Amino acid sequence: MKLSLQAILSDPNFDLSVGNSQRQLAISISAFPSQSDADVPLNLCLILDHSGSMSGKPLETVKQAAIELVDRLKPGDRISIITFDHRAKVLIPNQDITDLDNIKRKIQGLKSSGGTAIDEGLKLGIEELGKGKQERISQGFLLTDGENEHGDNDRCLKLAKLAATYNLTINTLGFGEDWNSDVLEKIADAAGGTLAYIEYPEQALDEFSRLFNKMQSVGLTNSYLLLDLMPHVRLAELKPIAQVAPDTIELPIQKEGDKWIVRLGDVMKDVDRVVLANLYFDKFPPGKQAIAQVQVRYDDPSLDLKNLYSDLVIVEGNFVGDYQPKMDGFVQQQILTLAKYRQTQIAETKLQQGDRAGAATMLQTAAKTALQMGDKNAATVLQTSATRLQSGEELSESDKKKTRIVSKTVLK
Repeated sequence: MKLSLQAILSDPNFDLSVGNSQRQLAISISAFPSQSDADVPLNLCLILDHSGSMSGKPLETVKQAAIELVDRLKPGDRISIITFDHRAKVLIPNQDITDLDNIKRKIQGLKSSGGTAIDEGLKLGIEELGKGKQERISQGFLLTDGENEHGDNDRCLKLAKLAATYNLTINTLGFGEDWNSDVLEKIADAAGGTLAYIEYPEQALDEFSRLFNKMQSVGLTNSYLLLDLMPHVRLAELKPIAQVAPDTIELPIQKEGDKWIVRLGDVMKDVDRVVLANLYFDKFPPGKQAIAQVQVRYDDPSLDLKNLYSDLVIVEGNFVGDYQPKMDGFVQQQILTLAKYRQTQIAETKLQQGDRAGAATMLQTAAKTALQMGDKNAATVLQTSATRLQSGEELSESDKKKTRIVSKTVLK
């Protein structure tokens, strides 16, 4: 497996007469297979809410979706299943795909009861995933339809961060209208996963399948972006780096020696992971000047190799007296993607504060941004929510969750 790395400035030209400039740097990372690459086995853990509110069709469709995922696993893959209500238990310990009938029988026998303790389920899921992660793509699918009423939300976030340190990815699926968007988004973001929304029971199979397809497409794991800035170049102090594709996530950043380090986690085959860095520049001498060096450190599970490094990419700026803008279209698209997300976040905050007019205005702004970037689905959802607020209506929980999802990704 090889890694592709590109770094593009929003405008490579700089005006020498300006003492301080700002640019966005779009960094695109993807894996591409070679003919000698072998398929990497999967290590999947399903962490399933079976509380009382899941009774009836919700639980039945989730069980069907889980069974269909089990049927898609191949020899060499591993499976574990955790179930939780106000307690959690290991329904299927981490094991090879050998006794499919027994696994499916235990899934089918799952009954609904009790309350909800997401953190207990997440804890057991991480433990079971850890048992089978060697030389495998390891991901958990955490599904819940409710609040963490018997658990601790702060503990959920700590556990998600712990999973990331163990090179485990956690995806979250919110079922129905009563789950906590903030908690599930924070878990997925911290553990390098995806937040999914199952509005109706019949959508469960499609959402499970979509996440499983993404898991199958992973080529490289445990990846980190290494960003080395030259003198007179600095990161923005507030929200300096964000991922903008395939999902939008505010990324934490830390210093390691002279380099800035950002954890990326899994890298998919032939699907770009795009990161946007917000940079400020002091005055430079004229001509082409190196302004940053970019590299990625990663593991290749197909070869059982760790701490590999991509080729070093040197980013240059062109500092000229006769400045002519040269805006890059690809980077501008990434800037719009991040703007859509942050505008929607501001709208949510204003709504929570009781500022309905301010929330409606920001949702309209986000809708216009979505249209500008060609994301018509998001524009429709965002504008619909804005119109409802302007007409005096309340946003339903479904409206709020759709708004959150379309702010983070482009729906297909």
